[in-house]
Amino acid sequence: MAEYKLIMPKMGESIAEATIITWLKNEGDPIEIDEAVLEIATDKVDSEVPSMEAGTLTKKLYNEGDVVPVGEPIAIISTDAAASTTAPAAPVAATAETKPEVQAIENSVAQAQSTANPSLNTADANRFYSPLVMNIARTEGISMQQLERIQGTGKDGRVTKKDILLYVENGNKLVDVPVNIPEPSSRETENIPNEESAKTITRKAPAVSLNPGDEIIEMDRMRKLIADHMVMSKHTSPHVTSFVEADVTNLVNWRNKIKDGFKAREGENFTFTPIFIEAIVKAIKDFPLINISVSGDSIIKRKNINIGMAAALPSGNLIVPVIKNADFMNLTGLAKTVNDLASRARANKLSPDDIQGGTYTVTNVGTFGNVLGTPIINQPQVAIMAMGAIVKKPAVIETPEGDLIGIRHKMFLSHSYDHRVVDGALGGMFVRRVADYLEQWDVNREV
Repeated sequence: MAEYKLIMPKMGESIAEATIITWLKNEGDPIEIDEAVLEIATDKVDSEVPSMEAGTLTKKLYNEGDVVPVGEPIAIISTDAAASTTAPAAPVAATAETKPEVQAIENSVAQAQSTANPSLNTADANRFYSPLVMNIARTEGISMQQLERIQGTGKDGRVTKKDILLYVENGNKLVDVPVNIPEPSSRETENIPNEESAKTITRKAPAVSLNPGDEIIEMDRMRKLIADHMVMSKHTSPHVTSFVEADVTNLVNWRNKIKDGFKAREGENFTFTPIFIEAIVKAIKDFPLINISVSGDSIIKRKNINIGMAAALPSGNLIVPVIKNADFMNLTGLAKTVNDLASRARANKLSPDDIQGGTYTVTNVGTFGNVLGTPIINQPQVAIMAMGAIVKKPAVIETPEGDLIGIRHKMFLSHSYDHRVVDGALGGMFVRRVADYLEQWDVNREV
């Protein structure tokens, strides 16, 4: 009988641990391939952990309620050697960006036998490899020595599915790939490299004195993650924020006209958020160099337009579900997707995929009555826009007969961007273009 170690999976960016909620299997229970063994939770999402091998659960390494780091073994499954030689690996879902030749490799992995390279032994490894990566290595005849030489782009230099498929696609030849080096935790100390002196400056967080009556409240795990991510973003990107005030009177009047009919027809509310997202998507098409990321000295220009929308949770924390391929959706589709993600976020029912892959983020600070804000970039993106509250203001109205004073609906748009790669001209023109799309709204449009 061979042993297979079930590993705590990575649940998303910046998530280093998860809590075991419920064991779905007891010791001695049989387990099929892809069958859920236990349920885990982070402060963002809950998920089931399936087994990549068939066998029998022989030992639980942790109890319910335990917090386990990502990559740690959580259970041991005894596998039948004969069964494991014929059991197919779990299929890999194709994405919109998957090339045909890469998809062919993935399909072959899903159907191949796991004994293509029986000498592959994780005991010889110097780093963690996921079961999927190991299955691909076995199928493609990649030795552990070759696997160890592949440059990983995952957390702590781990080899991801994309890394090993790229290696296979290039004829088992090493290729140069950008590596994302994780930033150190900065809640307690900051290590800032000085390129000129090659020295490290360590800054300690200031000591906080307690006064009579003060209450100490421990951060929950999600708040710690947010704190780290925000400080890391400020250290990574020099932030610049440009502001534009937009006259959205026509847009407000149009929404007031159609929202009741939309609710009666679709059974859902029609908010301003899908309108804002549509305008941002149009502006990204006009200025595609806003839809980028930075990796070392390289700029990655994103093909897909995936819009993250910051959502406040009842706990007071923040989460950013992502609207994938927003440029392929009409206004009704955007409205339905926004409502679905928002409701599932409030109910803590988002999946790990729902919060991954964003290329640009929008946050609606107007929902809290704020007229403007200076948002922090959601790394590894390079820009984020805050939409302020829509308020009535006296304004000058230009007419053929002369200027008049009237009441108009106005709002501020705040655009924060990474000044390493987005200069003031591009950042300013982008937010101005978004405002133009909102101001030039077609009052006769149907939805």
